[in-house]
Amino acid sequence: ADFVAPSDMMDGRVRAIRKGLDAADHTGTGILAYSAKFASAFYGPFRDAVGSARKAGEAPISKATYQMNPANRREAAREAILDAEEGADLLMVKPAGAYLDIIRDLREATDLPIAAYQVSGEYAMLMAAARNGWLDQEAVMLESLLAFKRAGADGVLTYFAIETATLLQNAR
Repeated sequence: ADFVAPSDMMDGRVRAIRKGLDAADHTGTGILAYSAKFASAFYGPFRDAVGSARKAGEAPISKATYQMNPANRREAAREAILDAEEGADLLMVKPAGAYLDIIRDLREATDLPIAAYQVSGEYAMLMAAARNGWLDQEAVMLESLLAFKRAGADGVLTYFAIETATLLQNAR
């Protein structure tokens, strides 16, 4: 693998993975740290699709016990710096759209690449508005991706990847 991406955000996880990779002579394998992964309603469509939102007959499963509080801006920077110190090669903000300030904070705090993850709810929101004729799909897709770059992201993970790549390729 070129990269591993531990999504659980446990303190010390990046350090343990880096030590394990290095000990196994996989020094070229990078670590994409889910440094700022917020407890967010924007994950809804994905959680519904994979059935992780709730178990049958039970109340919805809360991820708030291990994902960041959306109101706690300082924790995001603190956790990202810890991941960088532990050996992360890239830092991720997830979801990205409602957290452009966090992307900017991380950009100002580190020289490591920042990844913005445009999650399923952000994608679904834009697609629903476009399907209803309220927004121009291509324009809002590109504008949303540009906002991540403008905030300081070096790369974007998005459900719009194929459409964006096709559009940009055809524009050449």
